[in-house]
Amino acid sequence: MAGANILAELGGFDGAAEVLQAWRDGMAPEPALLVSDWADRQRVLGSRGSAEPGPWRTSRTPYLREVMDALSPMHPARRVVFMKGAQVGGTECGNNWIGYVIHHAPGPMLAVQPTTELAKRFSDQRIDPLVEETPAIRQRVAPARSRDSGNRQLSKEFPGGQLVMTGANSAVGLRSMSARFLFLDEVDAYPGDVEGEGDPVALAEARARTFGWRRKTLLVSTPTIAGLSRIEREYLASDQRRYFVPCPHCGAMQWLRFERLVWERGEPDSARYLCEACDGAIGEQHKTAMLAGGEWRPTAIAADPHAIGFHISALYSPVGWFSWSQAVRDWEAAQGDDRAIKTFKNTVLGET
Repeated sequence: MAGANILAELGGFDGAAEVLQAWRDGMAPEPALLVSDWADRQRVLGSRGSAEPGPWRTSRTPYLREVMDALSPMHPARRVVFMKGAQVGGTECGNNWIGYVIHHAPGPMLAVQPTTELAKRFSDQRIDPLVEETPAIRQRVAPARSRDSGNRQLSKEFPGGQLVMTGANSAVGLRSMSARFLFLDEVDAYPGDVEGEGDPVALAEARARTFGWRRKTLLVSTPTIAGLSRIEREYLASDQRRYFVPCPHCGAMQWLRFERLVWERGEPDSARYLCEACDGAIGEQHKTAMLAGGEWRPTAIAADPHAIGFHISALYSPVGWFSWSQAVRDWEAAQGDDRAIKTFKNTVLGET
């Protein structure tokens, strides 16, 4: 009835129906759809940016479901911390969130990379394919061909919002807009102080304060040095969730530790994981079922009740991505080289 009254007041001028539809869109409540459900329904991966092109399947990386769903508007978390090893899908988790915001929960969003050059590369290699290869998003972001399309390298406009990408080394970029949603990627590579104006994470988060309880921040990174690592500090301030998976032999739930991986010296392909409950040997072929049966469990009480943290290593990488035998090869190759061991701990184990 209200819509009919408005339409009557507007009269019959050209564009009245579009104005009414915009009003209806603005009055509509935020969608109940979860980010992981949106990704499974809408996200398409192309060969340009993915080793496995085709429809997105959260079942391929089940441990990402809860991380993504914590980014949904109806979830109470305001800060989501993801400390991880390489090749576990962390950046794609953030990309799915970006797609969800553009298509389903529009609002101002800021995505921060360590440098402006990396932000440009992120736009070209991640966001442009996301827009071009996912039909639901392509319909909401105008092609970049026209000057007034709102589709620029570091800025993508869409109905109800805008995605701005910047580098953590740019104070101007970090205070260029208010943002309800913040995606802070590889935060351990951010400078300690940006152009004399302070910590880039704090500068970015100041952009979201006006949105109060409706704001969301995702911090993602592989860690670096203990005591200096931003992502480690943020994770330790959270509820420190670990992904527990069932033993295929006895069913005991446990989170995977590199110390439980054993092999014959010089034979990486003999790698197997020993269950901490029954000592049964678990092979790589069990990993898919284990991941599907896993669950996130908090291991601490968060200092901030609105902050949740997730930690996962490359030992959880799906079959075909990064194997336990490859982890063994990398570990054996690193022996005798402190820098290589540091790289292994950071990128494979996701530890400082």
